Amino acid sequence: MAGNSFGQIFKITTFGESHGPGIGVVIDGCPAGLTIDKVFIQKELDRRRPGQSAIVTQRAEPDEFKILSGAFEGKTTGTPLTFYIENTNQKPKDYSHIKDNYRPSHADMTYDKKYGHRDYRGGGRSSARETAARVVAGAVAKLLLHKANISIKAGVTQVGHIVLQQEIQSMDWSQVEQNIVRCPDIEIAHQMEAHIAETKKKGDTVGGKISCLIQGCPVGLGEPVFDKLHADLGKAMLSINAVKGFAYGSGFGAVLQYGSEHNDQWTEEGNKLITKSNNSGGIQGGLSNGMPIYFDVAFKPVATIMRDQASVDNKGKETVIAGKGRHDPCVVPRAVPIVEAMAALVICDHYLRARSGRIDQVL
Repeated sequence: MAGNSFGQIFKITTFGESHGPGIGVVIDGCPAGLTIDKVFIQKELDRRRPGQSAIVTQRAEPDEFKILSGAFEGKTTGTPLTFYIENTNQKPKDYSHIKDNYRPSHADMTYDKKYGHRDYRGGGRSSARETAARVVAGAVAKLLLHKANISIKAGVTQVGHIVLQQEIQSMDWSQVEQNIVRCPDIEIAHQMEAHIAETKKKGDTVGGKISCLIQGCPVGLGEPVFDKLHADLGKAMLSINAVKGFAYGSGFGAVLQYGSEHNDQWTEEGNKLITKSNNSGGIQGGLSNGMPIYFDVAFKPVATIMRDQASVDNKGKETVIAGKGRHDPCVVPRAVPIVEAMAALVICDHYLRARSGRIDQVL
């Protein structure tokens, strides 16, 4: 199976399956001398961890990591940095009913036809459990970006029909970790929480949207042709399980505007060039322009629902898929740190592309 690596300079390769012994990530290209803040990395993992509230999957995984290589005396050595997370709450028998059956809107049929052999235990490699490895790598990227004064913040701004109507740059990001939905507005968060809980009672699932804001990027991150910054951000987000859409800056709303309305006019402020508006979302010509970068990520309703569904087995025979197991009624509360992690990986990679390989030369 190809396609398990992401990035060019700051490059990650994830490994492992949902119900195998464990999952992990190898980070290649991390500069030597970066202090590994284990407390921060664990905190980032805890934000994604299952079982953290009543509105997420109740799979009880502590998600404690081990560093197998690439660090010495608390700092990176410049060699491949390997993290490993043991799967401690495996229940493969929970998936025996889908061994030969294809669940609606899952990867069961596509994996089976492509590889001729699939790990049906929670979806194996296609499981969202793989994203824990991304969060670890993203935490390391955040540690590096923090030294460069680049910040990345994300929050849930929509669950089903409930939408937070607020400009992203005026959101109160301190509220995100103060509620279990991870919405930047407490009142809206309570509405979202009630909607998710009601959906769960019905044995159904609901989708949502996460908005992300990146501040402090210098001008010129990205490459102007195939590796445009927004293109790499889009690929990163669309690689996350259940993501159905990505839009940056004015997004699809741009089709309703004239050029005279949409153009971001330049002005000077404190010896620095800025734009009066930011419809470009901080990116022009595929390169960061120094303004805040912002984008939205749309997530579909989780495909596993607690209802019986008609389907077929691997012989094409009609069957019924029983609704059971431990699954999220809405994925977006746990996906916030995943979105931040993938954004950090993209920004970190492009930040390093124009620089060298030692931390004292990078910063």
